Amino acid sequence: MQRWSRAARTPLGIVGFGLLAVTLFLAVFAPLIWHRQAGDYDTDNLLAGASGEHWFGTDNLGRDIFYRVLVATRLSITLAVSATLIAVVVGVVLGAAPTLLGRWIGRPLIGLVNILVAFPGLLLVLFFAIVFGVGAKGAVLAVGLAGAPTFARLGHTLMAAVAGRDFVAAARASGVRPGRILVRHLLPNIAEPLIVNATIGAGGVLLSFAGLSFLGLGVQSPDYDWGRMMQDGLGGIYVHPLAALAPGAAVIIAGLAFNLSGEAVARALGVQVDVAWRAVVTPTRHRARAAAPPPADDVDPDLVLDVANLRVAFPHGGDVIRPVRGVTFQVRRGEAVGIVGESGSGKSLTALAVADLLEFPAQVDADRLAVLGTDLHDGTDHRHLLGTSVAMVFQDPMTSFNPAHRVGAQLAEAARAHQGATRKQAWRRAVDRLSAVHIHDPHRRARQYPFEFSGGMRQRAMIGMGLMGAPKLIVADEPTTALDVTVQRQVLDMLREVRTTDDVALILISHDVSVVAEVCDRVMVMYAGRVVEDLPAADLAVAARHPYTRALVAAVPDMHSDLDAPLATIFGQPVDPAHVPDGCAYAARCPLADRRCRTQEPTLTSGVACWHPGESLPVPHARDAREVDA
Repeated sequence: MQRWSRAARTPLGIVGFGLLAVTLFLAVFAPLIWHRQAGDYDTDNLLAGASGEHWFGTDNLGRDIFYRVLVATRLSITLAVSATLIAVVVGVVLGAAPTLLGRWIGRPLIGLVNILVAFPGLLLVLFFAIVFGVGAKGAVLAVGLAGAPTFARLGHTLMAAVAGRDFVAAARASGVRPGRILVRHLLPNIAEPLIVNATIGAGGVLLSFAGLSFLGLGVQSPDYDWGRMMQDGLGGIYVHPLAALAPGAAVIIAGLAFNLSGEAVARALGVQVDVAWRAVVTPTRHRARAAAPPPADDVDPDLVLDVANLRVAFPHGGDVIRPVRGVTFQVRRGEAVGIVGESGSGKSLTALAVADLLEFPAQVDADRLAVLGTDLHDGTDHRHLLGTSVAMVFQDPMTSFNPAHRVGAQLAEAARAHQGATRKQAWRRAVDRLSAVHIHDPHRRARQYPFEFSGGMRQRAMIGMGLMGAPKLIVADEPTTALDVTVQRQVLDMLREVRTTDDVALILISHDVSVVAEVCDRVMVMYAGRVVEDLPAADLAVAARHPYTRALVAAVPDMHSDLDAPLATIFGQPVDPAHVPDGCAYAARCPLADRRCRTQEPTLTSGVACWHPGESLPVPHARDAREVDA
């Protein structure tokens, strides 16, 4: 509200809101005050010019034009606002089609919207006016539907930007249905730009409506709006110009009132007001299904996650990029598994594929991908299982929550969606979970918005959201990256406490080798979409056998590092997933690489994928300080 009031205090806002206030006042009260004066016939003053008695003269029936312009404000504004509402509502529904209806229906609708936007608006208005017939109702539908494609493309663009945020991904992981995601998460976050663009668009709608009435396709006698009055005054415009110019001036003033008000608010909010935005299609999720193997008769009750030969691919032009190339691992109850590697190694994509959060055009395939013994490739809907048994903790706590809703309400949503809890029960559970992750005064904090939390509190609240059910697996994707060292310690202690208290399995993804070694039982090292080493965390610093693992460990300084020596770095650059070389992907950077390494790709054997496991590395030569994020 402060930003809206600030907009009203600017010169542009003062003029715009002043004109809008006058226009709305006349729309409400003019017919009540001056209805009789506007309808009185004065046969002695037909087509009279301006005078002290009739400021703008009279029409061909002797009626006062000034009062008729004032009274016509209500019908003109009502019809324009109605058409704007139709355009916004229909446009938002069309823009949300990929979210609500799925890819196969949503994408053709968005394609149709893009085609309609290319047509001149006037042609669409005339087309729909002929379809719906002459009259006010037909004109409202014609103008509203003609404006819907523009708002559909705007709404789709805005929703596509919000749909990529972590709190929407968390809602999908919790099994929240598309309609609820639209109402709870997407619409509140695009409301301001939609309102601003609708306000500005109302000025254009008013002009379009006046044009239809002027052409005889809109309001019909005995009703009248400004467009109808312009048509009636057109015949005598050379001898009595005010009969046509006065309602025309009213259209201009009212249009300026909407446009200037919307522009003032847009500047105060920093909202883009160009409604001819380029549409961006956000298709729905797609998964390439492999033939699922028959379920085992004896499922290990301690096996929480079973992944065999997981592959993730993205189409790229006429080719396919495979950033994850055959990852196999298992996670048991109460076990903590760390995944480390440089940026682009496939760590996060592996986690997102496990949680079923990768959307089209990603293609996820695996020989086996099972959670708690249930194969996710059996073709059925597993949102409830994933929403209650798998908890995601994302990297940036600020984008993990919906800024438009209170923290407690967002936590409570999971309990209501999956556990059938009432509103009060879900709220009590949310407060209890905030208390469980050591947030002080949880009753008050639950009623606050995410921006009122510190970074560490938001991350702990995100863990609390994952604990709303009874998760058997927590996937933490870089949970401490955006936090300082002290808060990192608090979050890591929290994850350790949750794991030991509830016997929950943990997958911790991080660039920080020291963090993973401290928290996890086992560490998987990934490079170029494959696991190159899988070893106990206690052996990471002293018994690593892959040259890449040893290079990662060496790149992390400790209390015994020589302050006068240059920091250890990994020579070269990570592999481009679009151009993975033959043989070992690390060969170009490895000091042990030979011809066999460059031609034959090693398989993961005895926990390491290397042709020279454990061999002594040569003494590094001085290199340029090209550091790689490790």
